[in-house]
Order: sequence, then C-alpha cells, then structure tokens
Amino acid sequence: MKKIGLLSDTHSYLDSKIFEYFEHCDEIWHAGDFGNASVSESLSAFKPLRGVYGNVDGQDIRQLHKEAISFDCEGVKVLMIHIGGYPGKYSFKAKEYIDMKNPGLFICGHSHILKVMHDSHRPKMLHINPGAAGNEGFHQVRTAVRFDIDEGIIGKLEVIELGKR
Repeated sequence: MKKIGLLSDTHSYLDSKIFEYFEHCDEIWHAGDFGNASVSESLSAFKPLRGVYGNVDGQDIRQLHKEAISFDCEGVKVLMIHIGGYPGKYSFKAKEYIDMKNPGLFICGHSHILKVMHDSHRPKMLHINPGAAGNEGFHQVRTAVRFDIDEGIIGKLEVIELGKR
C-alpha cells in the first residue's frame, strides 16, 4: 500500500501545513506549476516526489520534471500532465497520452478547480485535479488531496483545505 499526497499549482508558494498533512504519505505528487525550483526541492527533501512541469514553470523546473509522466503505483497505471482538461474535454496532448497509456488514474492541474470524477467513456479511469495549493489564481480556497493505492484500488481519498488564498 502507498499513501499519496497530491497537489498542484503552488505557484512558488508552499504552505508549511503541507508537511503536516503529508507526514504519513509515502510519496508526494505535484501536477505542475511549481513556480520555482525551491518548491520542488523542499518537497523532494521531505518525501519522494513525482511531478510534471506546468505552463508557468521555467527552465529550472523543466530540467527537473517532464511534461508528462506515466508509471505504475501498486497495480494502478498513473498518467500525470499539467494541462489535462476533463472527461469529454481533454486537452489535445492529454487525450493523446490517455489513448496511448490507457491509465487507471489520470491526474492534472492547471484549472485551479478541485475535481474527482470517473470518465464515463473510460469507466475504469479515475480523474483527479487537486485544485490549487498556492496563492495565485482565481480560486478562493487552497486545496490538496490525499489517498491510498492498495493492490490496484484507489481509496481513502481526502480533500484537504489549506485555507483561503
């Protein structure tokens, strides 16, 4: 079993509460728009980090993270990209990756809107956008997500509200 802490769109702001909320997580996943390398470095010094770069990330982040990553976690094929869209309205690149990788869990950021939903056209795929954990953007409340993956099952999903931006 793996406990995952998921966040996105920190935009150079890393709330210290993240370290408390993700204390018992095995890995942290960041769905892009780190903002600067210090966010990535702080997270990776705390726990193993998987992440992708976002549209606001410069070369410092792009040298550390790829545009998209696909990997297996406890029997679930995971695909993560920053600009992903939503079921029925995926970005062009996300749709290409989804068709190619056929993930059971699709993770993206970018919209700053927290969403967890199944894709009705791909009923075995769960879509998660953790919202935005940073202070930049139109969102009112900063959010992150915590969940477990155990023997191919995603469970114990929790939304974490970090406070107003």
